[in-house]
Amino acid sequence: MKVRALAAAAIAFAAFPMASPAYGQDAASPPPTEAAAAPAEAAAEALPAAGTYEAFMAGPDAAMFTVNNLWILLSAALVFIMHLGFCSVESGLCQKKNTVNILFKNVFIVCIGAFGYMAWGFNAMYPGWEAGVSKGFFALGKPLMDGFANEAERTANVTTAYAGVNYTVWTDFIFQAMFAATAATIVSGAVAERVKLKSFMIYAAILVTFCYPITGSWKWGYGWLNTLGFADFAGSTLVHAFGGFASLAAILVLGPRLGKFTKDGIRPILPHNLPLANIGVFMLFLGWFGFNGGSVLSADPEKVSRVFVTTAMGGFAGGLGAMFTSWFVLKKPDLSMGLNGILAGLVGITAGADVISPWGAVAVGAIAGLIVVFSVIFFDKIRIDDPVGAISVHGVCGVWGTLAVGIFGGGSIVTQFIGTASVSAFAFIVSFVIFHALKLTLGVRVDAQEEHEGLDVAEHGSPAYNDSQA
Repeated sequence: MKVRALAAAAIAFAAFPMASPAYGQDAASPPPTEAAAAPAEAAAEALPAAGTYEAFMAGPDAAMFTVNNLWILLSAALVFIMHLGFCSVESGLCQKKNTVNILFKNVFIVCIGAFGYMAWGFNAMYPGWEAGVSKGFFALGKPLMDGFANEAERTANVTTAYAGVNYTVWTDFIFQAMFAATAATIVSGAVAERVKLKSFMIYAAILVTFCYPITGSWKWGYGWLNTLGFADFAGSTLVHAFGGFASLAAILVLGPRLGKFTKDGIRPILPHNLPLANIGVFMLFLGWFGFNGGSVLSADPEKVSRVFVTTAMGGFAGGLGAMFTSWFVLKKPDLSMGLNGILAGLVGITAGADVISPWGAVAVGAIAGLIVVFSVIFFDKIRIDDPVGAISVHGVCGVWGTLAVGIFGGGSIVTQFIGTASVSAFAFIVSFVIFHALKLTLGVRVDAQEEHEGLDVAEHGSPAYNDSQA
């Protein structure tokens, strides 16, 4: 068996130089004699083509290729779990009468997010900028290849987009698809309890399919922000600030919930199920290990373990920062602020989880926890109604986390500012245009009677909880 393994490794090793530009001088070697040429050609045809799935599995790095592939798939599953967290947080922080509506929107978003990303977004976000597509600003998408159609396509399904790392295109796609759906989910909570379901579904489909991939390509698709040197490891800006500022635009068009702001001041609209919200935050925390840990794009032991530590400490410090800040400012220990502080810390560390030290992560998270408290209070004071604090958690703290790479991670704070400002501005503008267009056509807000009654009955004809006796 050892002899066979060594033989296979030798064949695979010989195959790789054939496709490498570094070995281009081999063409100058004397051609083989005619007698030797035929057997050599036959042997070459029997080898798997360099860079294919078969070549990797036959090569000396087959085990690492398999482990990398498995880790990214597990990370994709963890990011998918985050959607359960979003469902729980949003429904728990809102009123009982709107629970079904919130859950329905979240179910729709993850479904349309993955489908839209498959039909258009993946190839728009990762088009291969080396081909000169619109100079790094925009690329047309297209459907994901149907790679099981024939053997020739199946053997080509290894991504080479990331230097020194390889895994299957399917793994790359499903991991990125979970990210795409997350960006649209952020908006769901911000517009909860008063948005028309059909209008929101159209808006979310457009946002995740066509808008999110554009700004994503600016960095992760080797676009102009990548060329500039902008750093955003796992998406403090590209996912979270994008969703946060898209939320701000939608809320401005939609307006606040009835009774939230009165001539006498702010009337709190209390959450109906804080235990559910608490569970949701911890589900999101769990998923974040895949969100950030998978963004290493390999199963490299040192890098993944480091990112796990910085992610965890950013979240924990964010929770502490928000708990004590809100306790001091509001004179009572506020659970919802503590929960949002955890999320704020996680959002904050996401941009620099790979380059910021563990103690630096504590500082980034703690500051994010402090920021989110004052941000939530600020938006309430200027009468912008955000039921779950999405603008503050994802938008404001996404910007902070991106800038923190320039402070704690050795990046350029000017470049970081340019990157986060451009993505946030794009998200705000396109969101405002789409939502305003829907307002002028289909309308975006339910009528006052439906809002008072609750969207579960008005939109779905069924309450979330059956309080009657069987």
